Amino acid sequence: MPTVDLNCDMGESFGAYTVGDDRAMMDIITTANIACGFHAGDPCVMRDTILAAKAAGVAIGAHPSFMDLYGFGRRRISGERPEDIEAQLVYQLAAIQGMAASLGWPITHMKIHGALSNMAAEDPVLAKVCVSAVRAVDPSLVFVTLPFSETMKAAQTAGLTVACEVFADRRYTTNGMLASRQMEGAVIDELQQSVDQVLSMLRDNRIPTIGGGFLPVQATTVCIHGDTPGAVATAAALRKELGRAGIDIAPFARPSL
Repeated sequence: MPTVDLNCDMGESFGAYTVGDDRAMMDIITTANIACGFHAGDPCVMRDTILAAKAAGVAIGAHPSFMDLYGFGRRRISGERPEDIEAQLVYQLAAIQGMAASLGWPITHMKIHGALSNMAAEDPVLAKVCVSAVRAVDPSLVFVTLPFSETMKAAQTAGLTVACEVFADRRYTTNGMLASRQMEGAVIDELQQSVDQVLSMLRDNRIPTIGGGFLPVQATTVCIHGDTPGAVATAAALRKELGRAGIDIAPFARPSL
């Protein structure tokens, strides 16, 4: 039976602000990517999300970003020195790794968030910076990234274990990148469309693109954004439909306790 991981970006609440329904999502997913405080999250939210994941047996990883709380990490920031981006990533990785270790539920992977992820997917220099940060902190971590991306190439070249990620709620361009959120229809908000796209990627091993074509893919994990409206319903429907299609759901990596 084929197996795939179901992951969600979460832990993105902070202070008095609540983003997503993390508690409900924990009963559905197998892996959580937890914000590290730069685009969202705070120490208390990070702690509580890790504890909730531990109680549910959900694997966890770092979800670092540009330092952009106001823009939720989805604004492209240029002009930063590569070594400064690497320092920001190391800082975030170390923060969540330390918190997770103190709670007895170690992180298994890193997945870059938002604009930084999209930029690194297209920029080989920035991709190497992201990979270098992981190698500096913990080269045993799995690097989660897009297929056809510079980050995947850099991580493979560096000898990191790579998990190929596809998205349930985003559309793809003809070169395999995520369509800009500024583009109409880039975010899928219709449940059946999301289910159909995921089944195409997992059962048929092909990504539908905006241009009407398809790209080949061997997906390791499927992502649902926790802040997308209806995210919990989408995740529940996906899990149900994947089961019907004979696809088992399990984490791609488990904590080394």
